[in-house]
Amino acid sequence: MAGPRPPSYPGTGSPLSGTTIRVEGNTHGLKASQLQRLERLGRRRLPPERLVTHELARELSELSREIARQVGVLVDRRGAVSHVMVGDASSIGMPDWGRMRAGLGRLRGVRCLHTTLGGEPLTRDDLTDLAKLRLDAMATIEVREDGLPGPVHIAALSPSGDGNGGGGIERFAPALPSQLELDFQGWIRALEDELARTRPVRAVDAVERAILVVITAGRDHEETDYSTDELRELARSAGVEVVDVLVQNRPQPDPKTAIGTGKLQDLMIRCFQSDVDLVIFDDELTAVQARNLGERLDLRVIDRTQLILDIFAQRASTRDGKRQVELAQLQYLLPRLAQRDTSLSRLGGGIGGRGPGETQLEIDRRRVRERITRLQRDLRLLERQRAHRRARRSRRGLPVLSIVGYANAGKSTLLRALTRTEALVEDKLFATLDPASRRLRFPRDREAIVTDTVGFIRDLPPQLVAAFRATLEELREADVFLHVVDASGEADRRIAAVRGVLGEMGLGSVPELLVFNKIDRLPPGEGARLAREYGAVPVSARAATGLAALLERVDELLFEGGRPAGLVAEPPGPVHAIGRG
Repeated sequence: MAGPRPPSYPGTGSPLSGTTIRVEGNTHGLKASQLQRLERLGRRRLPPERLVTHELARELSELSREIARQVGVLVDRRGAVSHVMVGDASSIGMPDWGRMRAGLGRLRGVRCLHTTLGGEPLTRDDLTDLAKLRLDAMATIEVREDGLPGPVHIAALSPSGDGNGGGGIERFAPALPSQLELDFQGWIRALEDELARTRPVRAVDAVERAILVVITAGRDHEETDYSTDELRELARSAGVEVVDVLVQNRPQPDPKTAIGTGKLQDLMIRCFQSDVDLVIFDDELTAVQARNLGERLDLRVIDRTQLILDIFAQRASTRDGKRQVELAQLQYLLPRLAQRDTSLSRLGGGIGGRGPGETQLEIDRRRVRERITRLQRDLRLLERQRAHRRARRSRRGLPVLSIVGYANAGKSTLLRALTRTEALVEDKLFATLDPASRRLRFPRDREAIVTDTVGFIRDLPPQLVAAFRATLEELREADVFLHVVDASGEADRRIAAVRGVLGEMGLGSVPELLVFNKIDRLPPGEGARLAREYGAVPVSARAATGLAALLERVDELLFEGGRPAGLVAEPPGPVHAIGRG
């Protein structure tokens, strides 16, 4: 039931409802008498307890046989026909309902009945429309050679994934229209009650619920699990509740919808069953993919980059931080403007799903480009101001320690523990974005400047790194990097990621001291063993343990000439610096 929707034929008013029933779809070439019979279908009314009557099924079948096209109707729960559709010999298109949608976790309140000419049961398109539109039921009526109705095939959404059809769709045994014993009114009431029972009432201010979608794209099982866990953590940091994860094994994303048709149908059903607000993809979506997915799922669809930008927008507190985030957002938006279905202009509303016209699109692009230029000018000024501050620090002759590491490794917690000053600390990715510098006093009345600059994460587009260039420049003044590693998981992968980024920035020769943090989360003695294996210092910044040994090592590096070897840059893949964690 997919494909383009041909022009509609305006029908006559229904005497029952007083509204106009339009004959939708492929009416070209039909006789006036045939059009009139189609119009009369709009005046039909079924008993509320009947899914379909033999009389309606026979009228649909005879018409379908005569015009050699599929014919269908949408029927509401009162039994009134709300839409009449005509397709071709093998398919039929659903009417365009615009932005009307069913409530989250609820059915739409209409069922679809349509004929099939080839004795074909429910097709994939039928099941996709059932899931996408959240219909009460989808029923296909076989048309026999003599024009009489054959068996009716019925499918409906299930509140859980254990219906007898599997995958959240329940299929009923085929039966002739006159032999259907289903009490539709009682059945739909029971189904709605089950939906209400399995979906507790959500508070108005409840967090958003999401399904994550991960495409393997040639990655092995371990790497896929790592990507999934990181995406889940990003969602948690953004204040989103993850209710389900869908993984598809395919060599590369589908150019139109990222995932295949079968998985898309599965995703539609999961969205219905889980009562979600949005869907988050691990891979960056093209404008076409994002638009198609949004239309088919009837939900907000974002990718990993948009999720991180949203986290940045929540976390940025200073004027400079907010400017850097806005620049990254606009650079992400600009190439996608042509595919958006809404305009940025306050005067451009009402366009709806057709998209802005070329003139308005050019206006939007010009506004975005002008704002990007202004933000870049402001951030160049910020870069000069930071350079002046670094020059003043350099004139004082104080050495500089830069704390680097993967996001949420505990860098801000370590800064606070070492300097005994306040710093925002949360167990979330990118808890803070703005850099911080503090004085660090050593036991023999010697001082250094310690800076908490950036956090790292994998697979981010270049515009994010470009937007935070002024912040990243702080790293170039470092005499030593304190490379903080979360000792409780994925140490090798994250060490390689951070070293790869620093190598890309030309900082591979700066000495580093590995600091294995969060050893309090490991079994006793395990943190010390790991530290010896990597030549690191084991600490727990939160529990303030191991800090004396760390200060002793740093003091030796800065003032006694005992510098470690430079970094070995071994980039693990496209990893970029984006913010402090």
